[in-house]
Amino acid sequence: MSTTWTNWAGTVTALPEVLRPRTPEALAGVVRDAAERGRRVRPVGSGHSFTAVARPADLQLSLEHLSGIVSADRETGRVRVLAGTPLRVLNRALDLLGLAMPNLGDIDAQTISGALSTGTHGTGATLPGLTGAIAGLRLVTPDGESRWIDASEPQLFGAARVGLGALGVITEIELACVPAYRLRAVERPDSLDAVLPRIQEHFDAHRHFELYWFPGTRRVQTKANDLVGDDVDEPLAPWRRRLDDEILSNTVFGAANRLLVRAPRAVLPFNAIAARALTERVYTGRSHEVFCTPRTVRFVESEYAVPREAVTDVLTDLAAWVARRREPISFPVEVRVAAPDDIWLSTGYERANAYIAVHQYHRGDHRAYFAAFEDIVAAHAGRPHWGKMHRLGADELAALYPRMADFRAVRDRLDPDRVLSNDYLERVLGP
Repeated sequence: MSTTWTNWAGTVTALPEVLRPRTPEALAGVVRDAAERGRRVRPVGSGHSFTAVARPADLQLSLEHLSGIVSADRETGRVRVLAGTPLRVLNRALDLLGLAMPNLGDIDAQTISGALSTGTHGTGATLPGLTGAIAGLRLVTPDGESRWIDASEPQLFGAARVGLGALGVITEIELACVPAYRLRAVERPDSLDAVLPRIQEHFDAHRHFELYWFPGTRRVQTKANDLVGDDVDEPLAPWRRRLDDEILSNTVFGAANRLLVRAPRAVLPFNAIAARALTERVYTGRSHEVFCTPRTVRFVESEYAVPREAVTDVLTDLAAWVARRREPISFPVEVRVAAPDDIWLSTGYERANAYIAVHQYHRGDHRAYFAAFEDIVAAHAGRPHWGKMHRLGADELAALYPRMADFRAVRDRLDPDRVLSNDYLERVLGP
């Protein structure tokens, strides 16, 4: 039965026939049957990608019933989890086991397989993205075969950890987790002129460091997270958490954006007021509680990874463009950092990166802003996040990823008939 599907941001819609297998075995049968009938099938998680990476060309394969932990070894930290498990569910389940993910992003709405397949990253100069925690995965290929892939098969392992759903459908993932840990968060307002000249020092001084710059101002908010012992307990008062994270950051911010989209000239003055209204917060909590924050205001996003040393130039050029154009941008620019890895299509492949993300309210016009941003990062060999909006095609991406030809060869071998393809994959990988 066909039904209308829309991603979280509302940037992608489709009218697919939806299939909801309840077991990995049933999923393998669905994929095999689609291949035999000459149909195309795309797996989907929470739909939190801003690109059309999950858009079904024909059949949509929902992983909603493949959720939960399959097995866990507290001694080794190895945890096997079904592919459709939402991160918010996984984080809580791991915590009950006394375990945690080594690194996380700032939202937990994605499924684990969707987050990993698109190269979702967290922040931390010594930590790779979330994919760095993959010890192995089970992949169902269009012939219906279920393959366990780990470091014993380096070619497949290099390709499949960030596979974009182009090589097969992931049904199970083994994660190398770590003992549960607590973080102390220090969030404080500052100036771009004070922070930017020392941003590399900030990256290296903390386990995790993030910067939020308010366009049209010279104001920033920084967030530094560092490990603390279990005996350190400085919780954020419930009223303060609700005021900051729910009322101000979501309810009030959402209402303001609905008004500002009708009065674009007021956006940058609003940013100046909002930035100066920020105050310092210091608190501790479980790692996933510190990393992840609720996001209910809809937006569109583009994010690129650039070499760490390029971050100052990119932000300087972006600030100059905003000052010149006075573009109405109500969302802050987010800056993070991550360590290199060896995954073929990871933005961190053999390169330590700064990640710069630009956002715009979903009802606003992002086109000029995002185009200018992409022009700026292009001068620094910027690699786009696979789940965030970008304009690059297969030839441009091949110049940015040294192992792209190897990835395509694996794709030719595992899905020669392009059962798993769609327009987005044809654009970024080729036909």
